[in-house]
Amino acid sequence: MELPRQIVVGEKNIGDIGKFLSDLANPRKISLVSGDQVKKITFARVSKSLERSKVRKVWHLSRSNDVGAVDRTLLEIKNDDSDLIVGIGGGRSVDIAKMIAFKLKKSFVSVPTSASHDGIASPFVSLRGDRPYSIVATAPLGVFVDIEILKKAPHRLIASGCGDLMAKVTAVRDWELARDRVGEYFGTYAANLASMSAKIVIDNSRNFKKKPDVRMIVEALISSGVAACIAGSSRPCSGAEHLFSHAVDYLQPCVGLHGEKCGIGAILIAKLQGQDWRKIIRMLKNVGAPTKAREIGLSPEILARALSIAQSLRPERYTVLSEVKMTEKKALALAKSTGVL
Repeated sequence: MELPRQIVVGEKNIGDIGKFLSDLANPRKISLVSGDQVKKITFARVSKSLERSKVRKVWHLSRSNDVGAVDRTLLEIKNDDSDLIVGIGGGRSVDIAKMIAFKLKKSFVSVPTSASHDGIASPFVSLRGDRPYSIVATAPLGVFVDIEILKKAPHRLIASGCGDLMAKVTAVRDWELARDRVGEYFGTYAANLASMSAKIVIDNSRNFKKKPDVRMIVEALISSGVAACIAGSSRPCSGAEHLFSHAVDYLQPCVGLHGEKCGIGAILIAKLQGQDWRKIIRMLKNVGAPTKAREIGLSPEILARALSIAQSLRPERYTVLSEVKMTEKKALALAKSTGVL
């Protein structure tokens, strides 16, 4: 099992990032990856903290998570001769830094500035390219979170993180199905950890209408990411609902956020599995996440096509879609029956 060595979740603690990195890995030089906006927000405090800890830095901007852009950033970072790769930002920057660290065989630290999905603590990466699904890279050596920064992120990102958490409800059921039907390894501890991450947020979601508990949500996302580390695969976190999300990405890139598509996918897949899909809808509505395709600009035609081809993206991964001969007609009927359309 490749697990994070240290996870710090605090309030207004971004000024301690230098000490955290020094205590964790004692780097002489680091390469940072972030977006433009995150750099503007964090540059001064991060730079001052690194100077105090005598850690040199080279800052790189991530503008796209397609394979070509990642390869270009990799070449830049390769010339840094740094000891540590740090991804600071949302899902894109963290994923890019994670993938580059994996390719360069260097340690990686995750510093999320939004709680939009569970990749902040998992070894998996989603990049735009020929492979429309997550691939394994490396688990973070450490995770450093400043809740104050996450609270200032757009509410849509927090809601997206809750959508990704709902995916654990259906992913674990798919994993159980694979165990029962084809004898796939099933990790009870990893499955329970992922399920618990979703359950805690579901049970408390009625309190999120006025003000989401950002710390609770980010801790749930970290826990589910650690569940994937323990399992050695994305199984406890990713099932047919993720295949649906990746199929939408394949057919029509840039429609909705990852967690938004997973949340909608979880509604559809939960009904196929015979689970309480209305519970997922209530939770998503409580946090202000989309429950209808039109809310993220997803057309009925793309939704139906995506659900009908989802299993073909990973035929070796057994899910409920392995047992249902999904057609576009069936997909439309399912979406209408759940109110997604």
